[in-house]
Amino acid sequence: MEKAKLSVIQLFALMFIFEMGTALVVSYGTNARKDAWLAILLALCGGIVLFYIFHFLYRQYPNLLFTGYIRELFGKYLGWIVGLLYCLHFLYICGRNVRELGDLLVSSTLSETPLLAINLTLVLVICYVIHLGIEVVGRTAEVFMVVLLLLGAAGNFFVLVSGDVDFHQIRPFLERGWKPIFTTAFPHLLIFPFGEMIAFTMLLPYLNRPQLAKRAWLAAMISSGMILSWTVLLNTSVLGVDVMQRSVFPTLTAVGKVNLFDFIERLDAIVVFTLLITVFFKASIYLYAAVLGIADLFKLKTYRQILLPIGTIVIFLSLAMASSFSEQGEEGFLNHYLSLALLIVVPMLMLVVSVIRNHFTRK
Repeated sequence: MEKAKLSVIQLFALMFIFEMGTALVVSYGTNARKDAWLAILLALCGGIVLFYIFHFLYRQYPNLLFTGYIRELFGKYLGWIVGLLYCLHFLYICGRNVRELGDLLVSSTLSETPLLAINLTLVLVICYVIHLGIEVVGRTAEVFMVVLLLLGAAGNFFVLVSGDVDFHQIRPFLERGWKPIFTTAFPHLLIFPFGEMIAFTMLLPYLNRPQLAKRAWLAAMISSGMILSWTVLLNTSVLGVDVMQRSVFPTLTAVGKVNLFDFIERLDAIVVFTLLITVFFKASIYLYAAVLGIADLFKLKTYRQILLPIGTIVIFLSLAMASSFSEQGEEGFLNHYLSLALLIVVPMLMLVVSVIRNHFTRK
């Protein structure tokens, strides 16, 4: 393990930005139509339950990485295979995030720039920051969380005063009953982004005050969940349900409609810069978790010796996983069941095994 320590504020900043991720910009929860914001809040409640599972396992093995206590619970060989699956999953999701940012930049601002140039630049910067250590990533997140909040406040203010907001578009509540809300929240919204917080089980051993992990995690999850719910509600109020469902990047479309006094316009740059910040840190956490886990599984002295080769794999994944954004969405659907197993089913099995083991140990 790396000799580093994260403060509680740094952990909160990383978790908060991680949760925002691409969910802040992409089409999110629209299967629930007008009640998408309510589906997110419902999924947040499920995310809190998942958190208690992750936290319980962490408290049982506070000095081990997630890949370490998988082997403790499932055995040396089965645990090693499952741990490797998690590392590969982290790499895949890292590549997806890089690809989504590249697609947004190409479609909105850098239309003449090759996707390879964008993805290559982003991943190389991520590798450089990770090479400096998790403490550097944490301190950087502290600064950019403030920038992110200022950008969010500015974007919300301009949208609210633009005259494009019509809250009647989110009425009536429960238009189609609770069924579409539940089917949207569980398991899709529960997995993305709340279940993805499992990546932080690779960082918790570095926390300088482990007793405050619970407070930081819950605060980050609840605050980010509320912001995501509000963002979807605001987008629906501006665009309407039909446009929301057709739009690839609804937040970009909603903010892009702002035109005050024929002077304040083209504010979609706020959304682009916001996504650049959130994807940078989310991809950094995923890549760091993956290389840390691989180094742990293969008993390497340091993760730095495999960082650049693994980063190269992420670049390849981000380009090869799909030929277009719509195809990537279909690919994400195929990946749905694997995410369900790794982010929900396996942690629940680990909880059961841990409880049974503790019970027989006491006897």
